Amino acid sequence: MKMKQTKRILIIVFIIASISSLYFVPWILVKAWILPLPDTVQEQLNEAIDFGFDGMIVYVDQAGKPPEFYTAGWHDRKNKIPAYPQALFKIASITKLYVAVATAKLVKAGRLFLDKTLADYFPELAGRIECSDKITLRMMLQHRSGIPNFVDHPDFWTKPPKNRQETLEYALDLPADFEPGEDYGYSNTNYMLIEDLIDKTLGYPHQQYIKEEILIPLGLKHTFGSLSEVDIDDVMSGYYVGVETDFKTEDTGLMLATAEDVGIFLRALNDGSVFNEGEQEIYSSIYVYEHAGLLVGYQSIAKYHKDMDMVVIQFNNTTNFDGYDWNLAEIIYSRIVKILRNKKSA
Repeated sequence: MKMKQTKRILIIVFIIASISSLYFVPWILVKAWILPLPDTVQEQLNEAIDFGFDGMIVYVDQAGKPPEFYTAGWHDRKNKIPAYPQALFKIASITKLYVAVATAKLVKAGRLFLDKTLADYFPELAGRIECSDKITLRMMLQHRSGIPNFVDHPDFWTKPPKNRQETLEYALDLPADFEPGEDYGYSNTNYMLIEDLIDKTLGYPHQQYIKEEILIPLGLKHTFGSLSEVDIDDVMSGYYVGVETDFKTEDTGLMLATAEDVGIFLRALNDGSVFNEGEQEIYSSIYVYEHAGLLVGYQSIAKYHKDMDMVVIQFNNTTNFDGYDWNLAEIIYSRIVKILRNKKSA
C-alpha cells in the first residue's frame, strides 16, 4: 500500500514539475516545435520569419545533385533589400574549424607540436594563465585546457574590449575552470591563443595561411579573414531584438563567407579532400567535423548529415538577450533537415 502511495506521489510530483518547467519555456519555442511540418524548405523559412527572424539563408548540398539555395526576410531591413544566397555572413565560431585544419597541417609539417605546453609557446603568459605548464596545444584545441572563456568575464559585455589584447585580458589572472585535461569547457580564449600561436610560428597572419592552404585549393573565393577585406554592402545585416543598430559594421576579427563557401569547405572537411596525406588523422584526434556560430546579430549552423550524404548550412541574422532565438534556430534547422530527409526518402 505504501509503495502504491509513494508511486502516486512521485507521479504527481513529476506532473507538477513538468508543468512548472513548461511555464519557463518561451511558448514561441513550443509553437515552433509542434506546428505541422511544411512540405518544403522555403515554407519552413517563411514560417521562421514569422517567428521573428529578420533574414535567413539556407544552403543544401546533396551529393550527386546541384546545390539548392533558399532565402527569406531581409538582407538589409533599413534599405528593404531582400535576403539573397550570395550574401557574406559573419560565421563566428565556425571559424574554429578552419583554424583547427590549419593547425593540423602545421603539426604534420613539424612546425607545431600537440604536446608542447602553453608555457612553452607563450612564456610571457606563464604567470597569468593558471597551469600553463600543464596545458598542451592538444588540450586547447579540444577545449580541455580549463582556460576561462573571455566572454564569461562580467565586464566583457558592459566594457567591450577595443582590441585583441584587451580581449585576452578578460581571461588572464583568473583561476582555471578545471584541471587541464580533466574536463571539457568551451572557451573562445583557446582558439584566440591558437590563432596567435600560428601567427607567431609563421611570422605572418594565420588568415593568409588559411587562404593559401585551404581557401585557394578549394576554390573558395567568397571567404574572407576579416571585415576589412570586403565590401560592407555585401555583408548581411545583423540585428539584436529591441535594438535598431545594424551590427554588420562591428569587426570581430572572425571570418566571413557565403553559405555556399561554408558548405563546400564542410564537405571537403568531412570527405577529407581539404587535407594532404597524414593530416586528417591528426585533425580527427583534435577537433570536430561540424560547428555552430553565434555573435550579436548572427547565428549559423554548419553540419554534414552522413545518412543522406548532405551538407546543410543555415544562417540567420537575429539574436536576443533571452537567448531563445538560438534554440529557435536549432528547432528550425532540425525541421529543415527532417523535410529534406522526407523528400529524399519519398
